[in-house]
Amino acid sequence: MAVLSSISRTASRRGVRALGVVAASAALALSASGNALACNINEFSAAAKCDGDNGVITVTDVDPAGIPATVTVSLKSTGEQVGQETVKGSKEGTTVTFAVDWKPNTEYRVHVKADKYVDEYIKPDLTTPSTPCKTEDTPAPTPSESSSTPSDETESPAPEPSTSAPAPSQPESTAPAAVPEDNAPSPAAGDSNLAETGANSNTGMIAGIAAALVVVGGGAVFFGMRRRGAKSGS
Repeated sequence: MAVLSSISRTASRRGVRALGVVAASAALALSASGNALACNINEFSAAAKCDGDNGVITVTDVDPAGIPATVTVSLKSTGEQVGQETVKGSKEGTTVTFAVDWKPNTEYRVHVKADKYVDEYIKPDLTTPSTPCKTEDTPAPTPSESSSTPSDETESPAPEPSTSAPAPSQPESTAPAAVPEDNAPSPAAGDSNLAETGANSNTGMIAGIAAALVVVGGGAVFFGMRRRGAKSGS
C-alpha cells in the first residue's frame, strides 16, 4: 500500500508539472500573439507628393489593431515642427495629410508615438521630389543688343577702291517745265516771243539812237532860235 501511495504521489506531481509547462507555453504564445497584433513602426509609411499646385506629406497607418498614434512631421535640418496629427490605423490603411510648402530635395523626419508600443521615427527619412509642384512662368527672352547690332567680328569688310577710271557722267537733263496749277490759258505766241528777247534783242540800241536824235533835234532848234534872235536885233 505504501508503494502504491508513493507512485500516485509521484504521478500527481508529474501531472502538475506538465500542466504548469503547458500553461506557461500558452502564456508565452498568447504574449507573442499579442505583441504581433500590437502597433509597430513597420506599419507606418510616409510620402511627399503633389496635390495640384501644392505639396503635401502623407502618413499611412496599416495597424489592424487600430491603436491611436500621434504622428509629428518636422524639418530635419532645423528640427522645426511642420505639423502633428493623430491617426487610428486599420487593415485597409488610414492616411493623414500634412499641407507643407516644401521645396525640392528637402528632408523631413516623421515621428510616431503610439502608447507604449511605438516611440520612434520612420526610416529612412523623407526626401521631397526634385521638381516643384508648380512651375513658374518664365518671361519671354528679350532680344539682346548683340543680336540687333552687328558685331565687329561679323562686320563685312569695306570694298577695295577700284583702279579703273571713273566713267564720264552723263549730262544732266534739263528740268521739265513746271506745270501750271490752274487752268489759265497760256500766253499768245507773240507775247512769248517778246518775253524771250529780253536783253538779247535790239531794243536798247534803238532807244539810244532815238535819244541821240532827240538831243540833236533840240540843239538844232536852240541854235535856230538864237540865229533868228540875232538877226532881229541887228
